[in-house]
Amino acid sequence: MSSACSWRGAEVFFWPITFLGAGVGWAVASIPGALLGAVLGQVLDRRLKIDSWAGLRERLGGAALPPEELLFVLLGRLAKSEGRVLEVHIEQARAEMRRLGLDAAALKRAIAAFSRGKRDELGLRKPLMRLRGDQERVRELLRACWRMALADGKLGERERELILLWGRWLGLSAAEVEDLQQPRKKRAPGGVSPRTLNAYESALKLLGIPADSDLAVIKRAYRRLLSQHHPDKLAGGGASEAQVRQATEKTRELHAAYALVRERQGLR
Repeated sequence: MSSACSWRGAEVFFWPITFLGAGVGWAVASIPGALLGAVLGQVLDRRLKIDSWAGLRERLGGAALPPEELLFVLLGRLAKSEGRVLEVHIEQARAEMRRLGLDAAALKRAIAAFSRGKRDELGLRKPLMRLRGDQERVRELLRACWRMALADGKLGERERELILLWGRWLGLSAAEVEDLQQPRKKRAPGGVSPRTLNAYESALKLLGIPADSDLAVIKRAYRRLLSQHHPDKLAGGGASEAQVRQATEKTRELHAAYALVRERQGLR
C-alpha cells in the first residue's frame, strides 16, 4: 500500500487524501478497500500537489494562510520564477525572517512556506485577496517581494509580472505596485510625499515624451529606453558591479514611469 507519508531529502511530506482514501476504503471493504483507496488518494495528492492538511484546506477554500507564511510562499515563488534558486535568494529570505524577528516555531513555518512557494503548489489569488482590507500589510508584503526580485541585482520580466499580478489581487494599481520598489520616504506636511508631487511630469521627462502622447508613442519610447539600459545587456560583457546596479536602477525607473503615465492617462 502507498504510504500516506514520504521523504524527500530531509523533509517529510504527508499525503492527506491518501490517508483519507485508505481510511474510507478500510471502512467499506477492509484491506482491499484500503489498498485501492490509498492508491487513488495518492494519485490525487500528487496531481493536486497536496502534501499537508493545510494544503488540503487551502484547496478546499478553508482556513486562510497566515500573512507571515503567505509572505514566504510569495518569496519562494519569486526565487524560483527565473528557473533556479540562488544563494542570494536564500539569504534574502533569511534577511526577511530576521527583519520580522520570528521565534523558533514561526521560523520553522516560514522555512516550510518558502519551500512550498518554490514548489509552485499553492493558488495565491484567494489568500492575497483576503488581505485587501489591510493596506499597510499589503504594502509591506509587496516591498518584501521587490527586495527578493532584486536580490540578484537584476529584475526579471517574470518576477515583475508576478508582483504586478499579486498587486492587482491585493487591490493596487500597477503604478502603486511599481512605486513600492522605492524605499519609503518621509512625508511632507499635508501627507504628500515629496517624490510624488511632480511624479507624472518626471515620468514624462524620463520617457522623453509630451503629455499628449498616444499609447503607440509611449510604448515606443519605453521599449527603446528599456533596450538601451536593461542590465541583462551588460551580463557577461565585463561591466562593473556599479554599472550593473546603475542599469538596474534605470530600468526600475523606466518601469515605474511607464506604468504611471499609462495609469494617469487611463491607458490599458
